[in-house]
Amino acid sequence: MTAPVTLITGASAGIGAALAAVFAEHGHAVVLTARREAQLAAVADAIEGAGRPRPRIIATDLARPEAAEQIESELRAAGLEVQFLVNNAGFGLVGNALDSGRAEQLAMVDLNVRASTELSLRFTDSMARHKGGILNVASVASFMPGPGMAVYHATKAYLLSFSEALHQELKPKGVRVTALCPGPVETEFQARAGMPEGYFPKFMARSARRVANDGYDGLMRGKRVVIPGFDNQVAALLPKFLPRGTLLSLVGRRRNFAG
Repeated sequence: MTAPVTLITGASAGIGAALAAVFAEHGHAVVLTARREAQLAAVADAIEGAGRPRPRIIATDLARPEAAEQIESELRAAGLEVQFLVNNAGFGLVGNALDSGRAEQLAMVDLNVRASTELSLRFTDSMARHKGGILNVASVASFMPGPGMAVYHATKAYLLSFSEALHQELKPKGVRVTALCPGPVETEFQARAGMPEGYFPKFMARSARRVANDGYDGLMRGKRVVIPGFDNQVAALLPKFLPRGTLLSLVGRRRNFAG
């Protein structure tokens, strides 16, 4: 017999840590994974301190090709299998593609695209057995090209497209798939990406907890896409109405204005 769990990637801080708390509060057994073991332990401590069962932690770098196999092996050895998968791990970089490090940009593709895809496909059978689902943390950036963050926008566009297709394909199996597309969230992401002050308007920002609540609710309701906040929903609609060239200019000017 195996016990169902919720596996959350990138769970050491920010939206991932907030999602871990939300899933735990709703009675899910949670497994946390990220590179930083000490930060994962702190998140597990906080969840346990709130009166919930202590999450299991698996410290690994999902950008490594063997990471998904390691996670599956550790879960199997513990008698656990994935019911819900939250693909939250990811990072971005500000800067023109040709001026940024090629190796780091390819690592972004590995983490934002390959790892999320592999985990989604690897655990589909167990999610179907337990009538669970996948929550892929994409971005408002999914809806538009991003001069100044070209690779990041492209990876999130992939994740949105992949999620929407899986939503349709896995529905007959009873597996929910939701793309969570937040706008700016005050987390470590901005510093990691090298974003200057004012890169995004503050009125578009949402807390990690609010985004996590919206994502959890949307997944449980079987929504295909969740965009927290009316202003972010409007931003996601702009590509449908603006000429592509105009959109590219607007996104590019945002970066120039901020830094």
